[in-house]
Amino acid sequence: MTVFKMLSRSLSNMTFSLKSLPSLMTFSKFHTSPLALAVMGPQKKAYVRDKPHMNIGTIGHVDHGKTTLTAAITKVLSEEQKGKTIFKSYEEIDAAPEEKKRGITINAAVVDYTTDKRHYAHTDCPGHADYIKNMITGANQMECAVIVVAATDGTMPQTREHLLLAKQIGIQNVIVFINKVDAADAEMLELVELEIRDTLKQYGFDGDNTPIVSGSALCALEGRDPAIGRDKIVELLKVIDEIPMPKRDLDKPLLLPIEQVFTITGRGTVATGSIKRGKIKLQDQVEMVGYNKILKSTVTGIEMFKQMLDYGEAGDQVGILLRGVKRDEIRRGMAIVAPKSASIYNYFQAQPKLWNIVAISNKSTGRLNANAMPLHP
Repeated sequence: MTVFKMLSRSLSNMTFSLKSLPSLMTFSKFHTSPLALAVMGPQKKAYVRDKPHMNIGTIGHVDHGKTTLTAAITKVLSEEQKGKTIFKSYEEIDAAPEEKKRGITINAAVVDYTTDKRHYAHTDCPGHADYIKNMITGANQMECAVIVVAATDGTMPQTREHLLLAKQIGIQNVIVFINKVDAADAEMLELVELEIRDTLKQYGFDGDNTPIVSGSALCALEGRDPAIGRDKIVELLKVIDEIPMPKRDLDKPLLLPIEQVFTITGRGTVATGSIKRGKIKLQDQVEMVGYNKILKSTVTGIEMFKQMLDYGEAGDQVGILLRGVKRDEIRRGMAIVAPKSASIYNYFQAQPKLWNIVAISNKSTGRLNANAMPLHP
């Protein structure tokens, strides 16, 4: 199978990892992007860079409370900082009809919120094993991950798998939120904490010093038992605020892997994604590189979370309005780059890293079987 890989000429070395393409900055899970609504809408305001921006998210096993925690965070902050954070309910985050029908997260969704110290883009990842590709898509732009573990279950298969993927993607900072403490006794909570610390060590994280917060996201969301609900969300946010800000390559040539593409009637084609390095501003000349072609365009609009930007920089999850580009000319797997800063390669060398040794039997299925479909997270 031919693999397309873009390699910047400015880099002398590149290592292979699962870190590929960033998650879309959408509340509505890859349906109608809020960016599209913002560009089409009559009222838009400018994004104010008054606080550092960080990309975080929730990972973990299915039904352990990732989406509930995400909703609870926005609820608590919307009450504390009126006008700065908008409350997003569970139903708004899991907005797709199939998600509502099945009661699980299928696609990664992104909400934004503001604390006293920072502005965050928070990616809520699916936990179900069937949607691991969507988890990779959502997690690969994270700079910090909150691993959610239910006190009633402890470490489960996707808890381990998500930690493995987080490590391979390159996420350095992890925080543990032990959820559903209202349904477990003190002895169970102690065992779950010991177990998750041991699991963190198995996958190369600092299990002894990883921050752990125990609480109930549902209690916080429903406004009851503040000692294990709202107060624990506040505690978690304080821990998140203490995570070191990542170093970003602002002075290097632009690299913005394309996550999603759509057309706005009368305006043009919009590509969304997370800027990996460099900066992009209005009227910049850019190239779209990938799949054996290089296209040229001019940036005529930049937005992030329904707000206009004069420029975007590394770490921003943005939508870029491109002049003279048709919807079917670009797609996920390509990247927006500075002119003449990247080349197309059909092959690359990789150094595989073995994390788990498994016994393969004739009955083995799932991730042990080859998949004929190419993966473009």
